[in-house]
Amino acid sequence: MSNVVEDFRSRILEKKPLRIRGSGSKDFYGGPLVGDVLETRAHAGIVNYEPTELVVTAKCGTSLAEIKSVLAARRQFLPFEAPSFGDDATIGGVLAAGLSGPRRMAVGSLRDFVLGTRIMDGSGRELKFGGEVMKNVAGYDVSRLMAGSLGTLGLILEVSLKVLPLPVAESTLRLEMTQADALAVMNRWAGKPLPISATCWHDGLLTVRLSGAEAAVRAAQATLGGEVLADADAFWDDLREQRAAFFGGETPLWRLAVPSVTPVLDLPGPILLEWNGAQRWLRGEFQPSTVREVMTTVGGHARLFRGASEAHRAVGVFRPLPPAIHAIHKRLKQVFDPYGMFNPGRMYSDL
Repeated sequence: MSNVVEDFRSRILEKKPLRIRGSGSKDFYGGPLVGDVLETRAHAGIVNYEPTELVVTAKCGTSLAEIKSVLAARRQFLPFEAPSFGDDATIGGVLAAGLSGPRRMAVGSLRDFVLGTRIMDGSGRELKFGGEVMKNVAGYDVSRLMAGSLGTLGLILEVSLKVLPLPVAESTLRLEMTQADALAVMNRWAGKPLPISATCWHDGLLTVRLSGAEAAVRAAQATLGGEVLADADAFWDDLREQRAAFFGGETPLWRLAVPSVTPVLDLPGPILLEWNGAQRWLRGEFQPSTVREVMTTVGGHARLFRGASEAHRAVGVFRPLPPAIHAIHKRLKQVFDPYGMFNPGRMYSDL
């Protein structure tokens, strides 16, 4: 057993609040940052990579950039396109944040690609869940429970992820249309056998990425029309990493998750649509109750993603959970972290 893991255990057994941290690239996300910092970057390295099996296993402190580079050398990638939000993002932080990028609409979320995890719980025990092949995922899938948990359930030591081959061909198209027209056309396209892997609408422009076999991409390009975007990779990278102009500034950024067929929302302010309209980014100084009331009427939910004041972070940036679901979260927290040490309050004030 490595000295690093033993150091983790000794810190945990002190039973003091701990703020689990990789590179800190997502410190802006979630509730207040509480506890002594527990750095994970020293526990790094790719444990196993089987290109023929389409699986990679890495320690929590391994940089996302390193994993991408190793996969790219074999023309493979992490298809959920998780954002880094920094050059030094670690795979442990990526899993804990549970965020997915533009391709999520076509292939599924980060959680869908988690095969197994190894964690350390609040009693200092190492626990392994799942494995390195899909058939090992049976019963209650604790590995995927770690995705999006923001480190509140335990210290992620390792993660095994399914990977996919890179698309043979890609092309990005751009069309001019209103938000209402874009919502209508994106949902119409979704019902057709088109190789669409990402969509984005903002400020009168709909951008569509096609991925797949060369013949399929060419045929879809002829069907959809529009102009081919020359620097497409940079566009999707900037969108994923929130470097695009829309995301600049200090105005709070809201992430809205709604049914894709939801019409234009009754919320003023700049808006950007992804995932055929199922994910919508909104800029504005809103009271959380105002946004969440609108979300309730359309069957969606909202979280204050960036720019939350200390008061908002203290109250909660995530939507309040129904009592029954909240009770399940509390029981899970009690099982994995009985002393309440891991990232206290990062998701909800009492978890």
